[in-house]
Amino acid sequence: MAQLINFINFFIRIYMMLISFRIILTWFSGIGRSGIQDFLIKITDPYLNWFRRFTFLRIGFLDLSPIAAIGVLSLLSRVLGILARYGRISIGIIMSLLMEAVWGALSFILIFLIAVLILRLIGYLLQQNTGNPFWRVIDTISGPVLFRINRLIFKDRIVNYMTALLISIFGFVAIYFILRNIFSLLSSILIRLPF
Repeated sequence: MAQLINFINFFIRIYMMLISFRIILTWFSGIGRSGIQDFLIKITDPYLNWFRRFTFLRIGFLDLSPIAAIGVLSLLSRVLGILARYGRISIGIIMSLLMEAVWGALSFILIFLIAVLILRLIGYLLQQNTGNPFWRVIDTISGPVLFRINRLIFKDRIVNYMTALLISIFGFVAIYFILRNIFSLLSSILIRLPF
């Protein structure tokens, strides 16, 4: 039984990789479509389209439906892995899985924000043209984040842009590591519950 579960889990992971490749290829829409792209569209879009119908997964120009789709597959993969390993599913394991799913989404958002803020810092240091479409997207994402952090930490004081960027980056990195340890500890406690 465990071998069958591992076999199914292997295909789920392959499908997750195909979806990831499909998402990455959408970033390069200026390049003409190839047979590989058509193949990926054919096998991944039916699944992705199911998540695209949920409007709450769209925030402005940002479409989070592929992340939700991969998150569901990741959760299913994790359930199958635990079932193959322990031979059972308990309430504690289910709660641990749900906690891991929440952490997965939260950690993705934190890492994404850290990456955007680091890119903005690099652009600021290199004095990149903010009229460039790439930097406009980075500013569209980083601007509101920096504004909220400044309001939260500095209240009404005016702060240097570089200081705001550095404090935001270090703050998000600290939050990431603190939350990762908390979620890891809680998850290990829940998995050991006997029921």
